[in-house]
Amino acid sequence: MSKETLKAAPEVETKTEPQAASNGRAAESAEEAKAGEEASAKAVLQEECDHLKAERDSLLDRMARLQAEFENARKREARERTEFRDFAVAGAVELFLPVLDNFHLALKATGSAEQMRAGVELIVKQMEEVLKTLNVQPVEAVGTEFDPRMHEAIEMVEKPDVPDHQVFEEVRRGYRIKDRLLRPAMVRVASNPHQKEA
Repeated sequence: MSKETLKAAPEVETKTEPQAASNGRAAESAEEAKAGEEASAKAVLQEECDHLKAERDSLLDRMARLQAEFENARKREARERTEFRDFAVAGAVELFLPVLDNFHLALKATGSAEQMRAGVELIVKQMEEVLKTLNVQPVEAVGTEFDPRMHEAIEMVEKPDVPDHQVFEEVRRGYRIKDRLLRPAMVRVASNPHQKEA
């Protein structure tokens, strides 16, 4: 090899060293930029994650409070319903106590059967007054047409002198409060064969 070639060779080597350093720095800068972007993205993701966790915790807390409020309202409503029922029962029982007192007096009384009957009739009258005070009314039965919503037929008897399907005897009285039936009247119903033929 000639001296010129040798001299040229080191010059090439010296030119490539700064380029390599420059390329290395560029690669390092790209890696640093990439690492910076990743760190920035991680920070954003962490921030979003923290925000979502805080929102979740807030919603869970709110849900727990609403559930507790609902449970308290349900318990309060059940307690108020029980108190109202007890109050209503107490009011009705208070009205029946004088009737019970009269029954006790009748049991202690000594007298004829006629006197006992008169006493029981007065107690029944008193009982009917109490029921009227409570808006409890007897179901109309005898002389009315059989109504399966209000009457319970225990027997159908052939009666030519009574209109077909008419109640002619009440075995047990039925009662209602306004339009609500408490119990149907137990009745015997007429079957008129002459009216069926016509």
